[in-house]
Formats: sequence, structure tokens, C-alpha cells
Amino acid sequence: MAVSYNGLWKILIDKNLQKKDLTEQLNISSTTIAKMGKEEQVSMNVLERICTYLDCNIGDIMRFEKEEKSNGSK
Repeated sequence: MAVSYNGLWKILIDKNLQKKDLTEQLNISSTTIAKMGKEEQVSMNVLERICTYLDCNIGDIMRFEKEEKSNGSK
């Protein structure tokens, strides 16, 4: 399953925050933020810190999406 952080990016926009705010306020590395930008998995610890900072639940910032098979069928 693929990971989507679209919810996180939307919350950041709604709260007028930027990715750099997460790195500065939560001591999250820019490498971790880049992984999230590439829809890669990150640790639960990072997700917990983000949720606490943004006062939201994990389902608000990320979700799992089914990956399509290489032949185009689902």
C-alpha cells in the first residue's frame, strides 16, 4: 500500500504553515520531510509529533492507498 500525506499538506496550508515550520518546531529532519513529499513511509514517532503539534489525528494527515498493479488493473 502507498502512503499519502495530502491531508498534512492541506492542514499546513489551512494553518498558514510551511514544511520548514515542522523541521524547526518539531526537530524533524529535512530528509524526513522530503520522504513525506515523495509519499514514503516515516516513523510513527514523527507522525505522533506532527499530530500533537497540529492538534489533529493521524487519519487527518495521512492515509494508505491501494497501489495499482503494473498491468493497470486494480
